[in-house]
Amino acid sequence: MIQIHSIEDERVALFANLSEHELKHYNEPEPGYFIAESPKVILRALDAGYEPVAILMESPDKYREPLVSEVLDKVHIGYGESVPCYYADDEVLSKLTGIHLTRGMLCAIKRRGMLNDDASFLESDNARRIAVLESVVNPTNMGAIIRSAAALGIDGFLLTADCVDPLYRRCLRVSMGNVFSIPWAYIPEGNSVCSYAHAKGFKCAAMALDDRCIGLEDSKLKECDKLAIVLGNEGLGLSQKTIEEADFIVKIPMAREVDSLNVAAASAIAFWELV
Repeated sequence: MIQIHSIEDERVALFANLSEHELKHYNEPEPGYFIAESPKVILRALDAGYEPVAILMESPDKYREPLVSEVLDKVHIGYGESVPCYYADDEVLSKLTGIHLTRGMLCAIKRRGMLNDDASFLESDNARRIAVLESVVNPTNMGAIIRSAAALGIDGFLLTADCVDPLYRRCLRVSMGNVFSIPWAYIPEGNSVCSYAHAKGFKCAAMALDDRCIGLEDSKLKECDKLAIVLGNEGLGLSQKTIEEADFIVKIPMAREVDSLNVAAASAIAFWELV
């Protein structure tokens, strides 16, 4: 336990001085880092086999809290003294943006690659319902979608390269670390959303507003052995190319002339109905 007296201390630069983008590219061309916030999220990352680099926390009094103790014990057993644990008082931590949201603990963790390109989960016979996210850029929405996907039985998800990074700190916090409990991958460059899903044996249900829409409750959707639920950008929705290549264009029936829902809310409804 190493006390820090200033957030200008170079030993905590990963927590205080670098943006999410800079953390991601810190060791380029090798993988960089991400920051996990709160003991529960950190534990889920550790349980998924991610390697911690350093911990920053409030007073050692926090060590008496069960989840904090569990994190520190797990790191100590797995990595010994190679992972430093820094702490600081409230006056110092209050100068670090967002520290009041950490629930007592931050952990810098090594990434496994610049882009997650392992889509082998799509080959499993158990992968019957997946989510495909196109240009979802809001970290709160991304985290909420991931949490719903994990909770409601989605078997994995795919992302276009322009989506917000699921390992960004706010995404992790909103998802409660569930990104570590569900497989995911980026769609390889040069593939369209639906062509890639089709090549993996999935029919595509594009969530969009169109004259050709069918309702979410349509039996044709339930009859698909392997179905990809495709969700688009918060403001622009899905690209026209994705809509044209989809097997189904799907809408959620709504009242009072409301035409759409926030993408995170829509995802939860679609996952519940189609899984």
